[in-house]
Amino acid sequence: MAPYKPNRVVIIGTGAVGTTTAYTLLLRRRMPELVLIDVNHQKALGEALDMNHGMPFIGGVKLWAGTYEDCREADIIIVTAGASQKPGETRIDLLRKNISIFRDIIQKITKYNSHGILLIATNPVDILSYATHKISGFDRRRVIGSGTVLDSARFRYLIGKQKEIDPRSIHGQIIGEHGDSEVPVWSLANVAGIDLNFTEEERQSIYENTKNAAYEIINAKGATSFAIALALDRIVDAILHNEGAVLNVSTLLNNYNGVSDVFLGVPCVVDRSGVREVLDLTLNDQEQALFQQSAEKLKGEISKLDL
Repeated sequence: MAPYKPNRVVIIGTGAVGTTTAYTLLLRRRMPELVLIDVNHQKALGEALDMNHGMPFIGGVKLWAGTYEDCREADIIIVTAGASQKPGETRIDLLRKNISIFRDIIQKITKYNSHGILLIATNPVDILSYATHKISGFDRRRVIGSGTVLDSARFRYLIGKQKEIDPRSIHGQIIGEHGDSEVPVWSLANVAGIDLNFTEEERQSIYENTKNAAYEIINAKGATSFAIALALDRIVDAILHNEGAVLNVSTLLNNYNGVSDVFLGVPCVVDRSGVREVLDLTLNDQEQALFQQSAEKLKGEISKLDL
């Protein structure tokens, strides 16, 4: 019998997103082992110590500030490290800052781990997920971007708020870039199979508020953290429990509504293998055109990188 190997999750980057994600995973006791890694090791030590002091209230998790060697036994490695988005700055603006940081991080991870799942949250997440796939050499199923999981949640929240319906009962999706060219799939949005009767003005308002949510939060408090942490927790849960959950993660596409060789957020079946399957959406002509434009925008940025 093989020796028992506990599930281990590693989080690289203990900024707002990494720390909040760690705390969310800890509170929900998603895994027996949680490791925090940061270029500022003292910061990681401080966050780990602070969380460990709460163990008498929750227990069940071994948590420590580690090094890249701790990636060796990791099932999932979440990357949140990188320059953060500043007020007035787009996610694409971050690319030049973060691509060099990512080269170093991914090379350090793959020195010790070739079997785990890489879950990318750093922006621009779709391009950095593509870069991670190229740099790591990992199978495309085991490189996952957080994609439009959060965007879709924001979309459902705003629709639910407008309709005064619990957002968990709203079926609605954002696909494409996690960013300014994201696409709302209004043609398939519904409640219990019933079409949503919105005016064009109402649809545009909901879409703009969805797309610009991060800018609003960053302007107000400096960073997004809570909702993205919950989105990452949901992805981790789907992987560790082999759920086969359908989530709009970012994955490498191959002739998906006319789009190939780019990571974008689309509905995927997520389980212990990573992205088990990409689900085809039947888009209307306008949605398909916007989705293809989103892909071309990102491919244009990718072409400027040395990958």
